[in-house]
Amino acid sequence: MQIPLIMAVEDDLSEFVLRKMIEYTDSPFYVGLCLKRGGFGYLKQKISGFNKSAKGLPFLVLCDLNSDKCAPVKINKWLQVPKHPNLLFRVAVREVEAWIMADRRNFSKFLGIRLSSLPENTEVIQHPKEFLISWARRSRYKHVREDLVPAAGGTALVGPNYNSRLGEFVFSSWNIQSAIECSDSLYRTLERLRTFAPSV
Repeated sequence: MQIPLIMAVEDDLSEFVLRKMIEYTDSPFYVGLCLKRGGFGYLKQKISGFNKSAKGLPFLVLCDLNSDKCAPVKINKWLQVPKHPNLLFRVAVREVEAWIMADRRNFSKFLGIRLSSLPENTEVIQHPKEFLISWARRSRYKHVREDLVPAAGGTALVGPNYNSRLGEFVFSSWNIQSAIECSDSLYRTLERLRTFAPSV
């Protein structure tokens, strides 16, 4: 039996990654609704409400760790009441881009850079988005540079087709089994998704 799941994420890229993970685990869940309002502020503001709503419907929430010390610290800071068992609250270390880059072989081919340019543990990258864009600037592929790299002198932090181009990689080439070898937080999130058994 298929079980509807409410998903809440910071951005399109996080949504793409979670949808691919749900598909990969062959879980009984399907995304009934995806909530995203442009960044972590919305999630932080609504997390207590998600926790209450989880009594009737399972929730999957993903945010980036960013500059926080660790995932438990961030979760406890955001949610200062007991977490309902039907709320699966996960944190990408340090940003979801690190999870994508963790499939080092495929991502280096996609970006058009050497495999050695990506660390064996992508969670050590302090600012994964900036790291990714810095290597995209050196890509031998023109479409990668144009889509991922923001225009010089502009105010945009990413290129015009950043999410769509990376989403294309996630759905067509991202090998999760390879990626979990280079990202512990991705591995633990995948395992929690596999064993998630909400009581609704």
